[in-house]
Amino acid sequence: MAKWQGLLFGLATVVLVVVSVFYFTKDWMPPLHSDRGGIDRGIAISLAVTGVVFVLTNLLLAWVSFRYQDRPGAVASYWHDHAGLEWSWTGVTALILFFFLFGALRLWGQIVNTPAPADAFVVEVTGQQFAWNVRYPGADGTLGRTDARQASQENPIGLDKSDPAAADDLMLLNQLYLPQGRAVSLRLRSMDVLHSFFLPNFRVKQDAVPGMTVQTWFVPRDAGEFEIACAEHCGLGHYRMRGQLHVVPAAEFDQALAAAAQ
Repeated sequence: MAKWQGLLFGLATVVLVVVSVFYFTKDWMPPLHSDRGGIDRGIAISLAVTGVVFVLTNLLLAWVSFRYQDRPGAVASYWHDHAGLEWSWTGVTALILFFFLFGALRLWGQIVNTPAPADAFVVEVTGQQFAWNVRYPGADGTLGRTDARQASQENPIGLDKSDPAAADDLMLLNQLYLPQGRAVSLRLRSMDVLHSFFLPNFRVKQDAVPGMTVQTWFVPRDAGEFEIACAEHCGLGHYRMRGQLHVVPAAEFDQALAAAAQ
């Protein structure tokens, strides 16, 4: 590498490091609006460790490119391996990855194994190609029975109309209303293929699996309008499987839900 090439390559590498650090230390993730701050802390630790390695490695590359340039009469040297260096680098990398792995498993275990509070607000979300069917229990506080054999275009989730508890169930399409500051227990189902219910602003991402009812819960802390996405490719119309989450102050929730139902 010629002198000017080494200098330009080194400068370009330094610029890359500066720009990368600038953007990755900004608030590039959607603001958090739930109680799942542990996920953000885990991501921050991962970025800090990998960021330090990225910066040091590229600065070393920039220095080597500038320091060891081609000179008249220079002879290249070659070596095949260095067992100690390779074992050390591999061992340190494996330890870091095990740290990430077990930290993530511990966090996920806390999320899925901690039961929802007894007074959590219950709502059911059923995915289908390509929409989210949202169901609320009526005044009886009980969700009616469903039967996939009764599913149709007019009854996409197969609600069993012969069940008295189903008579007052409230159905919405792609619109989810939740009370602010109250624990929410989501019951996720799918009528056809695998979907993934994703609320990026709340760090909620849970698969909806055909034939199963998967439960997850969280606390929406801030009122506002947010996006519901499907994070699992579910067919040609996957791109339009979107909905809206409306987090409403608790005192206004019943009125907002009643208005949405009309």
